[in-house]
Amino acid sequence: MRERHASHHVHRAREFEAFVAGAAGRLLHAATLLTAEAPDVNPRARRLLALSLAHTYACWDRLHGEDPYDRARQYLATRFAREAWHRYGVLGRARRPPAGPLGGLTPQERLILVLRLYEGVAEEQAAALLGLPVERVRTVCDRATTALLRPPAARARPVAAEAKAATP
Repeated sequence: MRERHASHHVHRAREFEAFVAGAAGRLLHAATLLTAEAPDVNPRARRLLALSLAHTYACWDRLHGEDPYDRARQYLATRFAREAWHRYGVLGRARRPPAGPLGGLTPQERLILVLRLYEGVAEEQAAALLGLPVERVRTVCDRATTALLRPPAARARPVAAEAKAATP
């Protein structure tokens, strides 16, 4: 009996190691995009990844044919959303903008954009995962995409000030 349990644990560990070898890089990249940290300095993203993988390992025997990557991604997304809620709350307390490529977006915009565009999650699935209406997910994704493709122009000096400076 003990040998069977030991064999099961070894098999489970090998399966999980193979999963991590194949999925950890992509999940870390997704977490780095979510946290908007620099790819080489991303402690929050690494923490999110570790928590997501630990949760997936804890549920490993109960997956029963479910895709472990989907489970890990779901946990990563919901954990990020929960942490963002606790960190910034409804009022979005003052914060230093993250330096990553998605740093100009709000946490919700980053989350929806990463799920939809980087991970390829359908609007309906993203909405169900986040507890939002499909229309809200679509609107936030469109707004975030527009913000990335058309960043606000640098503040220009007012025309009147330029005209005054040019006159002798």
